[in-house]
Amino acid sequence: MTTDPLQPDQSDPLQAWYRSALGAEVASHEGDCVRRLLANTFGYYLVQVGASERFGEALTASRIRHRVLLPGTPPTGAVQGLSIVGEPDALPLASDSIDAVLLPHVLEYSDRPRAILAEVERVLIPEGRLILLGFDPLSLWALGRLWRPACRRAPWNGRWRLAVQVEHWLNELGFEIEVCERALFCPPIVSPAGARCATIESLGRRFWPLFGGLYVIRAVKRVATLTPLKPYRTSRHALLPGGAVRPTTRGTGHV
Repeated sequence: MTTDPLQPDQSDPLQAWYRSALGAEVASHEGDCVRRLLANTFGYYLVQVGASERFGEALTASRIRHRVLLPGTPPTGAVQGLSIVGEPDALPLASDSIDAVLLPHVLEYSDRPRAILAEVERVLIPEGRLILLGFDPLSLWALGRLWRPACRRAPWNGRWRLAVQVEHWLNELGFEIEVCERALFCPPIVSPAGARCATIESLGRRFWPLFGGLYVIRAVKRVATLTPLKPYRTSRHALLPGGAVRPTTRGTGHV
């Protein structure tokens, strides 16, 4: 039995919301951010966790050769690249094997966000990149969570996390934050693609950048290099009381 891709998939509320008019506009904006942040990232393997039907065009435009998808639910449409089955907090991937990982709103629907980030750190190669998307609870978009009918639907039914909190978790794991972009300064009742919203977006980035409804973080996995210690000398000069060195008769004609 197959699912009609034009019908909302109720098994994944966020995926269904992406198919709505507002969700499609947000997905388009997120795709542009992902494409731009991956422009200078190279490698062989990129893993996307969740949101299986979005970001395909953005990832295809990247310079990473192979795309591996770990969907939250089985995808209803055609998927480009490889698809694997597993849990975000227990990735079925070898350590130090992946060049980049995309996490679109994955932490918001997990009770173990730090375990997910730890798994991402494990599978990424040194200098590998993480692209993470999330909704910020300190924004006009968060007001929708105060309305009872809306707080039961995606994306407002997720556990939104502060960008600074996510950055702190990443720093603890040894990541370095390269970029944190903000967007969606308009309330969700206004179309993000409208001319009115474009003006508000421009003003928001300039005057109140911390209150965007969406944040996109790019972080790089740093690995500390160890400086080898010089070996201890096997023989040392004996020190006399007071710190003087015992004199030697080598090379002299005196006793």
